[in-house]
Amino acid sequence: MIKKNIFIILGVISLIFGTVGIVIPLLPTTPFYLLSAYFFSKSSEKFHKFLLNNKVCGGYIRDYHERKGITLKNKINVLVLLTLSIGVSMLRIKNLHLQIFLGLIFICVSFHILKIRTLR
Repeated sequence: MIKKNIFIILGVISLIFGTVGIVIPLLPTTPFYLLSAYFFSKSSEKFHKFLLNNKVCGGYIRDYHERKGITLKNKINVLVLLTLSIGVSMLRIKNLHLQIFLGLIFICVSFHILKIRTLR
């Protein structure tokens, strides 16, 4: 029972971080959502179903967990949003070290997204 409650709390926390990550480029959304799905699968069928059936993120999570990849359309969407969010951040930040850091994050995340198997 204690383990179940801890997993629910961790699932909610990672879901919050993932949601915040939608608007903050340095905070990754997808890993936190996948972590939430894992915690909910081990603790609450209700929360797990809610996450998997969510019209905004459920399809991404199901594809990644069940089919071990993401569709080409979703890859393109992710890369466009990543480019826009990091690009705007780099333009607004005047510190060269932070711009370089954001550039490295962009390269690493883009590489990871491109490396994931493309579903048909």
